Amino acid sequence: MPGKQPQLKDRELYEKLRDEGDSKQKAARISNAAAARGRSPVGRKGGDSGSYEDWTVPELKKRAKELGLSGYSKKNKGELVKELRNH
Repeated sequence: MPGKQPQLKDRELYEKLRDEGDSKQKAARISNAAAARGRSPVGRKGGDSGSYEDWTVPELKKRAKELGLSGYSKKNKGELVKELRNH
């Protein structure tokens, strides 16, 4: 539902992840999983996707398309990174 705020179980971790550049969706998913299972098990799971700054523009556009974002085709790298982080 557009505009609906996620229910966060660990707001502190959510804010830390957002500050590090994770998207709203990813930060909420990780912080809620950490609150439910503990931070240690969640921290061991998954890999490292790297920073969006290290991605090429075509990679950023592909990710924007995967997420269903619109208007990404005319954006520059900085705008794409900002859009992906705020998704």
